[in-house]
Amino acid sequence: MSHLNQANDVEESSQNDAKTSESEEDQASERDVMSESEGDQRHLSSLEALIKGYKEAILAGDETTLSDIETRIHVIEIEKNELVQKVAALSTDVTNWKEKYIRLQADFDNFRKRSEKERLTIRSDAQGEVIESLLPMVDNFERAKLQIKPETEKEKKIDESYQGIYKQFVEIMRNLEVATVATVGKPFDPLLHEAIAREESQEFEEGIVSEEFRRGFLLGERLLRPAMVKVSSGPGSKKAPVAAEESIDETATTAE
Repeated sequence: MSHLNQANDVEESSQNDAKTSESEEDQASERDVMSESEGDQRHLSSLEALIKGYKEAILAGDETTLSDIETRIHVIEIEKNELVQKVAALSTDVTNWKEKYIRLQADFDNFRKRSEKERLTIRSDAQGEVIESLLPMVDNFERAKLQIKPETEKEKKIDESYQGIYKQFVEIMRNLEVATVATVGKPFDPLLHEAIAREESQEFEEGIVSEEFRRGFLLGERLLRPAMVKVSSGPGSKKAPVAAEESIDETATTAE
């Protein structure tokens, strides 16, 4: 029991010491505030007394007192100018630090935007490489669709199965924002098209894509593969009508 009482006494003593310490800190803080306030009041009272004494010295014609007061006023003026300079220096420091903070914030924003752009670029490049490697599969599906004509029920079921897989694959590519390059009827664009033939055309003007040999693909605005196309060279020279040629032949035969 004696040990328990001693422990309680020690705990109560510690609590009392803590309360006393907090009370002393509060009192010290209050004294500092009061001291500053009292200092300001004393300075103001001293200045008022100085002005009052200066007026009285003027009225009394006391040159010695006037000179002494003027000296003290001059000292106060110097102190005031020094304080003004310190305030100006502090204002300059605040402005400089504010400008540094603004520049730092701008640099951080630029870094964040650049990092996000690089992340998206890396992601786009990775997607592009994967999709580009699968494009030959798209070509094979499309060639098979054009060349293979299923006849039996078994062949039709196999063809439907393959076409179902192809449609799913196309849907996945569409969700990844993969699009085909526009070709037939569009002006030839060397950035999107690869011309492998040039031929006269009665349907298309010169410089217009007239036929597509292989599809081109875009991932967003990035070209994955150019489209292989034939480009029209215009309508060309017109040939003489066949009927007129026959008429000439008939005339020659008659003459014989």
